[in-house]
Amino acid sequence: MTEEQALQRCELFAGLPEQVRDIVLQKGTVRLYARGQVLLTPQERLDQLGVVVTGRIHQMHISPDGEYQLMAAIDPPRILGADLVCTRTRLAPYHLLAAEVTRVFWFPGDLWDGDLLPWKMALLERLVQIVSHINMKKEYRLAILAQRGLRQRILTYLTMQADKHGTATVRVPFSREEMASFLCVNRSALSHELSRMAAEGLIDFHKNVFTLHNWEKGREGLCP
Repeated sequence: MTEEQALQRCELFAGLPEQVRDIVLQKGTVRLYARGQVLLTPQERLDQLGVVVTGRIHQMHISPDGEYQLMAAIDPPRILGADLVCTRTRLAPYHLLAAEVTRVFWFPGDLWDGDLLPWKMALLERLVQIVSHINMKKEYRLAILAQRGLRQRILTYLTMQADKHGTATVRVPFSREEMASFLCVNRSALSHELSRMAAEGLIDFHKNVFTLHNWEKGREGLCP
């Protein structure tokens, strides 16, 4: 994927006139990150927005002893930094790390400064929607982590994914290790519990594709 194609597909720019993307392309630059390279650290100021062109970015918290907690996996052509450039300080509370070789197109986070032209208003409106979406995803994750047991965390997460896609069979956007980190559990414990749940007929799974057998029954129970 090229930078222009990434901007065309990115939710911030999709559907906007080509000249808007041309303006952004002229103001931005592409950076290549090796696997494991850090893009951003806590308390670092971010004044730019980024679009992931190729690769994958992990948003995570890393403890002093080196343990990490995966907050989100960001794939092309999603945007980076929307939740930071809209704050007063623009200081990061998390790490951004390249999960694989990754290219990011960075551009100034103040494109809407000056006269509020129609295309700038459109960008601002979409930026608000993106930030709202990021906040909602955090709320969903808090609901998952509020579950006390490992099984309940798994079922809550899979049910949210099934509800989102409208089907009992879903492909989750995580490897097993990433899923364990996202749920704040041990990978071995997660694998063991998934096998137990499959043996009990609650789920079927192959790699990162899961089928939640009681999803339709649960939806019926929610109907008035």
